[in-house]
Amino acid sequence: MAFHSYSPADGHGLKHNPFKALISPRPIGWISSRSSHGVSNLAPYSFFNALSESPPLLGFSSSGRKDSLRNIEAAGVFVHNVAGRALVEQMNASSAPYGEEVSEIEAIGLKTLPGDVVDVPRLADAPASFECKLVEIKQLEDHQGAKLNNYLIIGEVVRAHIQEQYIADGMIDETAIAAVGRLGYFNYAAVKDIFALARPTL
Repeated sequence: MAFHSYSPADGHGLKHNPFKALISPRPIGWISSRSSHGVSNLAPYSFFNALSESPPLLGFSSSGRKDSLRNIEAAGVFVHNVAGRALVEQMNASSAPYGEEVSEIEAIGLKTLPGDVVDVPRLADAPASFECKLVEIKQLEDHQGAKLNNYLIIGEVVRAHIQEQYIADGMIDETAIAAVGRLGYFNYAAVKDIFALARPTL
């Protein structure tokens, strides 16, 4: 059996970095926030996931101090909007490098609804949205303790919204949502091929 082995500090030796292609698919945190000047921001983050079930915690990592991070740091709240396959083009468009004075939501023409608990808009057409209150912002470090220009933002879900059309027999219809995940390079995947496994017992 042959392996391509490498130490990241020395380079991977391939055409493109394989790291993100192998840690995939990664859920996308489609984060809406609001600046202190009242500008609504929207941005996708592919380093995102659920961190805890009870209480429900979400976390995403920002490379650099971007608008979302600064807004959440100031206001202490944000919303995660689930990106289904039907909204993938708008999700991608929201990653454009708009200035902090521009609302991606308005620039793209997305419809919003107000948060019930947090003063941040949620996307009206998202299959589901989670209103979150900030728990922690942590600057990440490497194994030697050197500070990185990456920040982990953790929020607790305080209110959830699910479009009823995506609920069947009391369960989420995951194939209908077709949640989009990030692969490597410029590739994405939508959840379609689903199979069930029973948890083993001893």
